[in-house]
This record gives sequence, C-alpha cells and structure tokens, in this order.
Amino acid sequence: MPRSTIRGELADFYHRLLGWPIVDVGPKGGWAQLQPPEDETGPTINIEEDRAHRRPIWPSQPGHQTATMHLDIGVDDLDAAVTWAIEAGATQSEHQPQQNVRVMLDPHGHPFCLS
Repeated sequence: MPRSTIRGELADFYHRLLGWPIVDVGPKGGWAQLQPPEDETGPTINIEEDRAHRRPIWPSQPGHQTATMHLDIGVDDLDAAVTWAIEAGATQSEHQPQQNVRVMLDPHGHPFCLS
C-alpha cells in the first residue's frame, strides 16, 4: 500500500497502539482506515493527511491550534497502558487533570486519554 509520510506515521502509530489492522488506504496514500479485528466491535478510525496541519496545543490556549480529535481508550491497567502507549510512540502530556486518567499525545500532538 502506498503511504504518505504524514498519514502513514499516524496510521502505523494507531496500528501499534490498538493492534487494529489498517484495512484501507486511499488513492496516493492520502488517507487510511483502521478497524477493530473481526472478533472485536468498535468504531473505525479514519486518518486523512493535512499538509497544513499544525501540532495542537493541549490544553487549549487562545490563538493556538486546538485539538481536532480526542479518543478515550478504556484500559485494565493504567500504568501498563501508559508504558505501552509510550513504546508505541506516544508521549505523556505534562497536564494531567484527572487522577485516574492519563492524557497522552500521539506523534502529531493529538491528545487521547487512557482510563
């Protein structure tokens, strides 16, 4: 499958993080779709390339790019999930507003929560 660098990085990251297969890639690799494995249920994740993308600031600040998506991912072991996410390529946000939730950032700065 042809892969653009920007879109491919995120699709590969979410594939590693969730273990979901990349089931489709658009013409010239401009978008990709991930779906849960056949034995699981859940939404699909569609990733589109935006060459004008600016890394969002989280938490939001006036005058700066804000997050354009947010995923909440339920986990059984929060500490293990944080370790796994970092190994997959995420970083932990400095701002953590809740005790039992960890805000993580994907490689392009989109926040997602592990809880």
